[in-house]
Amino acid sequence: MEFLDYSEKYCIVGAGSSGLAAAKNLKDFGIPFDVIEREDEVGGNWYYGRPNSSVYRSTHLISSKPMTEYPDFPMPKNYPHYPSHTQVWEYFRSYARHFGLYDHIEFNRNVEKIEQVGEYWEVRLDNGQTRRYGGLVIANGHNWHPKYPDYPGHFDGLSLHSADYKTADIMFGKRVLVVGAGNSGCDIAVEAAQNAAKTFHSSRRGYFYEPKFFFGLPLDQIGENLLKLRVPLSIRRAINSVVVKLILGNPQDYGLPKPDHKLFETHPIINQQMLYYVGHGEIIPKGDIKELRGDKVLFADGSEEPIDVIIYATGFNIVFPFMDTKYLNWDGKKPKLYMNVFHPQTDNLFVIGLIQPDSGQWGLADWQAKVMARFIYAQKHDPEKATLFRTIKAGAMPDLSRGIKYIESTRHYLEIEHYSYREELKKLAAKLNVTYQPAAESPQPALSRQ
Repeated sequence: MEFLDYSEKYCIVGAGSSGLAAAKNLKDFGIPFDVIEREDEVGGNWYYGRPNSSVYRSTHLISSKPMTEYPDFPMPKNYPHYPSHTQVWEYFRSYARHFGLYDHIEFNRNVEKIEQVGEYWEVRLDNGQTRRYGGLVIANGHNWHPKYPDYPGHFDGLSLHSADYKTADIMFGKRVLVVGAGNSGCDIAVEAAQNAAKTFHSSRRGYFYEPKFFFGLPLDQIGENLLKLRVPLSIRRAINSVVVKLILGNPQDYGLPKPDHKLFETHPIINQQMLYYVGHGEIIPKGDIKELRGDKVLFADGSEEPIDVIIYATGFNIVFPFMDTKYLNWDGKKPKLYMNVFHPQTDNLFVIGLIQPDSGQWGLADWQAKVMARFIYAQKHDPEKATLFRTIKAGAMPDLSRGIKYIESTRHYLEIEHYSYREELKKLAAKLNVTYQPAAESPQPALSRQ
C-alpha cells in the first residue's frame, strides 16, 4: 500500500461530460486537480461500447446543439441539429484537447474507496495507492447503474436492461417487449418495430410525446424563446399543446393511454416516430406487467402474449459505489445538496451533473462548475464572498421546477426546469464574482504519474 500526499489538489472522479466541465473550470482558476477515469478515453456515458456506457448504436441527442453544448465551446457547424453518439464523443475529445485537460487525466484507473479523514479526502485506487486530496469533485454520472422492476414469476427468454442494449440484431425475428416509456424506451421500441417480428411496449401510464422539429426548427429552441420571454407556464402549456396537436395529434388518437397528468409534469418524451409505428400497428401498446410466465407475459389488463426478448428501459439507480452515502447528506433517496451540487456544511465536496434537466445538460454542468471553482478560489482569496456563499448553500433549497409539480417517481428525483436552474446558477456566480490572478511562480501542475 502506497500513500501519497496530494493535499494541495482536488480529485475529480470521472472524465465524462461533467468531469470535463469541472476540470476546465478548476483550471481556469488555477486550482490544481487530478481527474481519475476508469476507461481509456474521455466521454463517460457517451463512450460507446464501453462497459459503463448506456448508449446504443443508433443513439442521437434528444436536445438540439445549442441547447446541449458547453457555452464556451460550440459544436461544429457541420454537425446536424441532433448529433450522433459518435459525433458527441469526438466533441468531448476536442473539448479536452482545446482546454488542455488530457495532461490532468489518469486513464484506466478505478476509484475503489473514498473516505473523509479530518479536512481531507483519502482516495484509494485499484493500483494500491491511497492519495490524500484537499478536495473532492464527484462526476461519475447517474445513468449507468441499471434499475429493474420486481415482477412476480420468471422469464425464460432473453432479458436485458436498456443500458446493455447496443444493436438490433438481438431482435431479428423475435417477439420483443420493451418496458418503460422514457426516451430510451421509446427509441428502442421504434428500433424493434423496424427489426423484430412483433413489438410490444409496456408503460404504467399515458405520456405526452413531442416532435423534434416544428417548421424545420428544433422544437426545444422554440420553447427556449418562450422561456426567455417569461411566458407563464399555463400559456406555454397551451402553446405547446396546440403545436403538438397540429403536428402529431393526441396520444389517444393512436390507441395510447391518455396522460394522467399535465404537460411538463413528467420528463419530456421527444419521439414522434413512436406514434407513427403505433399508428401502423408495428408497436402494440400494453399496460403494466402483472406476471412473468416463462415464455409468456401476463399484463394488467388480463391479456397474455408470448415473448422472446424483454428490454427493460426502466431507469437507473443513483449510486456512488466508492463512498458512504453519509458524506453526501443522503435523504434516503438521493443526496440532499444545495442546487444538487453543494454540500450544506462541507466546503470541499461537490457533485457535478447530478440533475435530470428537461433540456441539454452539459451547459448546466459548466455553470455548476463555474460556481464551484469561484467558491473554492474565494475561500483563499476572498473570505467575505466565501462566507456569504456558505450561508447561501446552508439555507433553503430554491424551487428547481419553476412551479411545475413533477409526478412522484424515481425518474424525477433529480428533475429540474433547465432555464430557471441556469438563471439561479448565474446569480450565484455573480455573487462570487472573484477575479483570478495567477501567480507566475505557481503554474498549474500536471498530473503526477507515479
